[in-house]
Amino acid sequence: MPAIAQEQGSRDVLMVAWMNREALAATVARGEAVYWSRSRQRLWHKGEESGHVQKVHEIRLDCDEDVLLLTVTQLGHAASEPSIACHTGRHSCFFQRLEGGAQGRQWRPAEPVLKDPARIYGAKKG
Repeated sequence: MPAIAQEQGSRDVLMVAWMNREALAATVARGEAVYWSRSRQRLWHKGEESGHVQKVHEIRLDCDEDVLLLTVTQLGHAASEPSIACHTGRHSCFFQRLEGGAQGRQWRPAEPVLKDPARIYGAKKG
């Protein structure tokens, strides 16, 4: 099922990922977000490559019981720096905003890259 990660302090929506029963059980046991990676076809501990781990404070289930909401603190950065949750090096995966009128709508970045993904992952991701 979809799992929304929301930052505890700011309430920003950081990302959406997937969880199965095993991922949920691992998350509860660790106290850190563990998702089901559809691309890797395995459990994925958020931050296992980047160091940007999500400490889980609360887990909620929506009224239809088909979406999870995780309240998290994004770790892996200096206290004076903004947190990074997205593999693009941004605070949130929801960094693109639809702009323009009826004739020329385009998706444009609305948040800056905080850290070059090549510095986070090496040559693994972009």
